[in-house]
Amino acid sequence: MNLMLIVLGSLVSIMNPIGTVPVFVSLTQSLEIKQRNKVAFGTSINVMFILFISFFLGEFILTFFGISLNSLKIAGGLIIAASGFALLKGEFNKHKGMKRKMVKIEEETKSDISLTPLAIPMIAGPGTISMLITYNQEYTKNDEILYVVIAMILACGAIYLTLKSSFFIVKLLGSQGINALSRIIGFIIISIGVELISSSVIKLLKI
Repeated sequence: MNLMLIVLGSLVSIMNPIGTVPVFVSLTQSLEIKQRNKVAFGTSINVMFILFISFFLGEFILTFFGISLNSLKIAGGLIIAASGFALLKGEFNKHKGMKRKMVKIEEETKSDISLTPLAIPMIAGPGTISMLITYNQEYTKNDEILYVVIAMILACGAIYLTLKSSFFIVKLLGSQGINALSRIIGFIIISIGVELISSSVIKLLKI
């Protein structure tokens, strides 16, 4: 149970659905409520597929490219920490490759935004993917895998509820409130990244 809560907390922090709310509102402001909910649901489903692929195919990815677990954890820790710093500086959208011009283009073209840019790279970015590949190598027992799977499903549920309530969240917190909350989450994300890096460096030094 503790493992599930740890994984869930890490996933929600790194994916940061709250930080995606302003982008979601910008892309769906001209849609009806049912259409917005459909986009929110589609985004959460797409994220779930990305999480499952990252976790269950992680071993094959490492083997194919000849990457060690410690190297992956250090690289993933750097990416995660960079995302955290972007949140602290209020540059999350820029860090994820989402510029205002791109948001405007997506809104005008009305393409399937539930996959890109919302699911990837806004929510399930490189940091999330690398962390799940790490979990794939660390948690190999059946009960541990089950807890990770449950955590991924719950995280996707949280994404759906957050995006579905995005317009209410914007009215409730305002842009300043969302920015302040994102900065707090950013600090947590940096800590997760530093933990991954430090634990891997210690293991490498002991070898």
